[in-house]
Amino acid sequence: MTQLPIRYIRVADVQRITPHMARVTFTGDDLADLHLDGPDQQVKLHFPRPGQSRPRIPEPEPDLYRWYESFATIPEPERPWTRSYTIRAHHPHGTLIEIDFALHEHAGPATRWALHATPGDTLAMFGPSPVFARPIPITSTDWLLLAGDEAALPAIGTIIEALPEGARVLAFVEVRNPAEEQRFDTRGEVTLRWLHRGEIPAGHSTLLIDAVRDANLPPGAVFAWLAGESGTVRALRRHLLHDRQLPRQSIDFTGYWRRTLTQDDAPTEEDLAEARERLAEASPG
Repeated sequence: MTQLPIRYIRVADVQRITPHMARVTFTGDDLADLHLDGPDQQVKLHFPRPGQSRPRIPEPEPDLYRWYESFATIPEPERPWTRSYTIRAHHPHGTLIEIDFALHEHAGPATRWALHATPGDTLAMFGPSPVFARPIPITSTDWLLLAGDEAALPAIGTIIEALPEGARVLAFVEVRNPAEEQRFDTRGEVTLRWLHRGEIPAGHSTLLIDAVRDANLPPGAVFAWLAGESGTVRALRRHLLHDRQLPRQSIDFTGYWRRTLTQDDAPTEEDLAEARERLAEASPG
């Protein structure tokens, strides 16, 4: 049986690409067999606890549930923090990947790690895995609607850069100010609308919701990709379902983070409802 895609990765370089976004380049022998099937490839990064040179994780094995059971038995003071990220770029000939870290105002363990990362620092990475992949129909829809905040910007960048000639995208991205904007190379036809919330804390602005609600959307079949703060994503999805009458299967939505909680906190009732709905939509029939 195939072992789970669990790898150790080592920092090769760190660059600050905007005032609040760090791009970390990772290398390592475990990346030699890495293959990406498309844009928006998600992974889970495991961060070491204080005093650890690398995170403590169970050995890879074929059974995902047994691996997670072993992970859960690690004493909490030694169990690594886990956060979800997007592989921003893959350079297979150099055995390198790039991952962008949004540097939040209230630094959690991932932001603290990224702020002090130096070459040689080691993380563990779970994924990417085809089991969790959700392909984006870039070529089978008339146009794509992308909406997200800076946490979603790395994934949005991979989607825009993967567009073939003739593919059309309308994207809304909320960031702090113009200094946080990024440029993307693409063959597609992209209308990118940057939304600047100023000094309002991330997750407290309705700027992204208002922009999508007020938008004059193009005609034709659309696939909507939504990501960012969970409450904002839910509001956007409700708008597209009920006000715009988009079919449920035409919306991909992910709450990357929660305004008052971290990934270490227990899920709320809204989080559980969202998870159940995603599972129902993913189930055949």
